Amino acid sequence: MLADAQLLLDYASVFVFALTGALVASRGQLDIVGFIFFAVLTAVGGGTVRDLLFGRDVIFWVARPSLILAAVAAAIIVFFTAHLLESRYRALLWFDALALAVAVPAGVDFAISAGYGAIIVTMAGVITASAGGLMRDVISNEVPLLLKQGELYLTAAFGGALAALAFDACGLPHGWGLIACGLVTFALRAGSMVWGWKLPVYRSSPPKVIPGIDPNEP
Repeated sequence: MLADAQLLLDYASVFVFALTGALVASRGQLDIVGFIFFAVLTAVGGGTVRDLLFGRDVIFWVARPSLILAAVAAAIIVFFTAHLLESRYRALLWFDALALAVAVPAGVDFAISAGYGAIIVTMAGVITASAGGLMRDVISNEVPLLLKQGELYLTAAFGGALAALAFDACGLPHGWGLIACGLVTFALRAGSMVWGWKLPVYRSSPPKVIPGIDPNEP
């Protein structure tokens, strides 16, 4: 049952993240090869980093190459349909939020199935959900979504992972925990985009003037 859930989450995460990568390629007016490159990079980036960090014998997409085909299919779909979207950037944000809500449970499920504790489970969920999008944004010369001021992105991933851990701690079925993980992640990210939910940001204050000391001196 756990294996089936992990497989489904892997395919869903790969496909939806691939859509976001292809949308970035469409905004850059790239050719079909560029679409496929961005789609595949975004789709498998997070899971690859996770598997390398956790010393997995075979990277998940190497063990199941059909995941790459799913990403390529997403790229081709976007290549022929992106022009129909009223705002490709808004579509990118919403697909990315959906991908986040799928990738966090995928990472959480991987770590729980491997028997890791709460801290590692949380980190696995966050890494799986964020690394691919980070690569996508850096290579496309965009400010990464997870680093934009006031955005609930990593916070949404952490919240989702903690929700899954809370369900497991209460002895509830594992599948329910994964569903709660995805819903909490999506709700926090969507709330940030629609209603402006955000965490307080650091505000610097002018340096204090101390007699005999130049405040501009390093």
